[in-house]
Amino acid sequence: MISNLVSFFISSRFQKQPIYEVLAHQDGIHLPRAETRQQGGQRQVVHAMRNATEVLSAETTVLEALEKSKSSEFRAWPIGDERGVIGVSNLQDLKRGNNDGLGSKRLSEIVDAGDFPHVHPDHSLHVALDRMGACQLDLLPVVSRANVHHLEGIVTLPDVLALYGVGPKESK
Repeated sequence: MISNLVSFFISSRFQKQPIYEVLAHQDGIHLPRAETRQQGGQRQVVHAMRNATEVLSAETTVLEALEKSKSSEFRAWPIGDERGVIGVSNLQDLKRGNNDGLGSKRLSEIVDAGDFPHVHPDHSLHVALDRMGACQLDLLPVVSRANVHHLEGIVTLPDVLALYGVGPKESK
């Protein structure tokens, strides 16, 4: 047993990469390295989230929300009331609602407060990307596990991509 440990120690000094990884790479097989596996486990929503600086009030009408959207850096916004976040709306939904004659309706009347897309801080980023894709949103509210209406922040598609090193790096 001691001889195995000594030989492992000596070989790891001379051979920096494990022989199995080198042979697999030589054969065109790209296995995940230990660093990649560790990094993947650390990529959580909490690392990409930012403060929610723009939250639409549930009492805001669709027309008012469209006006506010003109000066916004986002194309989707959390909607909140006295309980906290109750939904998410994007620019397309607001425009569609306005075209359908819902311009004078309050946002609380057109969102489903019981079931809205969201993520939790400990979710992995692939869960956030899956939900963004399924809901056609580029922003999701990050909420507490204890209270789904407690808004802890937001996560945006550009922030997630920047964490993976894709696209322009945004300052937070």
